[in-house]
Amino acid sequence: MDPSSTAVLLRIIVSESDTWHGKTLHTALVEAARKSGLAGATVLRGIEGYGAHGRLHTARLVDFSPDLPIVIEIFDSEEKIAAFLATVETMVKSGLVTTERVTIVMHAGKLAQS
Repeated sequence: MDPSSTAVLLRIIVSESDTWHGKTLHTALVEAARKSGLAGATVLRGIEGYGAHGRLHTARLVDFSPDLPIVIEIFDSEEKIAAFLATVETMVKSGLVTTERVTIVMHAGKLAQS
């Protein structure tokens, strides 16, 4: 994507223990995004959080939880993100999905070799 262009950021928040066809859900989502040709994806592991059920998940030693929040951020054009949402709706059974318009300030680096 070109610097100074606008894009859409898709943010998906799920649980670390969520799976899709034998893989972690976040891995399956990133693989699906790459297969769809989306511009980029990043997975972030939360250290603490709670969701719709109100149950606290934390990485503190006293209260260790193996089910921490995972945030998957994927960006591309509005059209490509809109098309990918059908895949997300199929794969994500519990979590939060949001989109927001963003301005690409810099997108630099070597292209990945497949």
